[in-house]
Amino acid sequence: MIGYATLGTNDVDRAIAFYDAVFQPMEAKRFAINERITLWSRAKGEPMLGISIPFDGEAATSGNGTMVAVNVGDKAMVDSVYGKALEAGGQDEGAPGRRGNGNFYGGYFRDPDGNKLVVYCMN
Repeated sequence: MIGYATLGTNDVDRAIAFYDAVFQPMEAKRFAINERITLWSRAKGEPMLGISIPFDGEAATSGNGTMVAVNVGDKAMVDSVYGKALEAGGQDEGAPGRRGNGNFYGGYFRDPDGNKLVVYCMN
């Protein structure tokens, strides 16, 4: 259903380095790149997540209550991607674990621009 989502950044080089590291365990690669936006995906036709310089020229800010959820398939991949996020300079927002009714396993973090993400799987 979702084709892609973008998160604003004020430092493109820092954001690219962060997401290259975070998406490495999932084998997601830079898929679309131009002067304003970089998108990552695992394959053509799959959903993409990207960073962008805001079109309006204003500073990028993280939204209160805004979060991007990335389904990474299984518990081991949640742990791996979450660990990479923290190693790459992300901020912990909730270590990997079961949530809700126990079928959801996720790890929460913020990127260097303050954008909140969760990597998760359903068991």
